[in-house]
Amino acid sequence: MNSSIHHQRAIFLAAVCSQTYAQFANPDGLIVLPSPYRICHIIKAKSLTHQWEPFGFILEAPEELIIAFRGTSSTTNWIADMLASQTKFKYIQEDCQTHRGFTSIYASARKALLNAAAKLPANKPLFITGHSLGAALATLCALDLAANTAFKSPYLYTFGSPRVGDPAFAKTFSKYVPNSWRFANLFDIVTMAPPAVYKLPKREKRYYYSHVRTPSPLTFVNGAFGPNHVIGSYFGELSKLDPEFARQLNDSCPGFCPVPL
Repeated sequence: MNSSIHHQRAIFLAAVCSQTYAQFANPDGLIVLPSPYRICHIIKAKSLTHQWEPFGFILEAPEELIIAFRGTSSTTNWIADMLASQTKFKYIQEDCQTHRGFTSIYASARKALLNAAAKLPANKPLFITGHSLGAALATLCALDLAANTAFKSPYLYTFGSPRVGDPAFAKTFSKYVPNSWRFANLFDIVTMAPPAVYKLPKREKRYYYSHVRTPSPLTFVNGAFGPNHVIGSYFGELSKLDPEFARQLNDSCPGFCPVPL
């Protein structure tokens, strides 16, 4: 994939990620999509509330498929609390440990997600994307689908992702999902968490975390934690890589692209 197409793909998928938040915010779940994309599955998962929530969707177009996951405004809570301990990622044979909170959310959505994926044409390119917590879910999904479905070569684009698993997970991930790009603002604290060595309060056990490949660093400072992390800021920074494409995308489908901060 040449750099121009890669940049345009990142800009487009950042806009797709913004629509996962619109899906959650709108009582009717309506989102804005450019033609000819259509929703063919709504991803529902359980979070800390133990209630089913929309966590994204699968899109289909004549030439490709997209799976997109939503983040949450309380992502830092997931990283800070006890759910940042680890659990075995049981969907592959390799012995890997992943973030307990992220894995729990993904596990709740997995059965319906895999059933939906089984009905899709496996000859179409599959792009998986997500922002923040959604980036973590997208990372787990990409490895799971590559290992257990007909979609052996998914493309993963994430934005503002936290660390998802231990070094063994990161190594195994690279084997299954070589086409992966992790866009991370160097001033986004979510991308630095959980720490590489995480220890629960008042306990001796340590958990080790590593980022998956391939890092695509960005540098923007918008003054505070939120503006340095939100998908609109990522979209705005990526748009600088191809301003004309971003402008045309916004003009051709009003409401699809987030408003940069």
